[in-house]
Amino acid sequence: MAGIAMLGQTASWAGEPDDLCAPFKNSSVDQSLVAMMLAAAEQGGLYRIQSSTSSVGFCAHSAVGRIEAEFTAFQGGVSLLGASQAGYGQALVRVDVDSLSTERSLLGHLLKSESFFDVENFPEILFVSTGLRWSSPSRGMLHGELTLRGVTRPVVFSVELIGSDGAAVEHAEKVQVKATATVRPSEFGMQAVPKFADDAVDLCMRVDAVRYSS
Repeated sequence: MAGIAMLGQTASWAGEPDDLCAPFKNSSVDQSLVAMMLAAAEQGGLYRIQSSTSSVGFCAHSAVGRIEAEFTAFQGGVSLLGASQAGYGQALVRVDVDSLSTERSLLGHLLKSESFFDVENFPEILFVSTGLRWSSPSRGMLHGELTLRGVTRPVVFSVELIGSDGAAVEHAEKVQVKATATVRPSEFGMQAVPKFADDAVDLCMRVDAVRYSS
């Protein structure tokens, strides 16, 4: 089993470990979590996202068919520490809502509008975990709080971690993190959604990450 935490960014990870935390310092994120990420970096437990092969997105059923969309700009990383501590773990993920991309440009503009994500007033999505419970050495449930359109609600992600070359997750040089959760947009003030699509959206994240070394 392993503890999990997410922090960092999809851009280059050059620089000292403290630089990795810059996007989350002096923000609404609990700074004790940022300190944990710094400690993870010092202990060699911090992994950096390979943005070119990672994805964050969602899907839902609507009156015009299945909606699938991805966010192309997001910040995140993975820390694997406390392998023997059940329940240990933190996660931080920040998404740039304006980076939303769909196959239909008109749909993309609609989703970014005031009726849905309201990008102009709420430019980011933030997830902060509150606890992690493992059911096996590679699977677990990640509890946390999702902030969307300025509204914060509890959410639970089903998480799977896979180490490269068959190595145990906490010893692998490269890991893949898969996480999925279902949320109701109406609970985040997106009242137009039930008129247009099912009030159930599947969030999905697949992150490839490589162990960070300064």
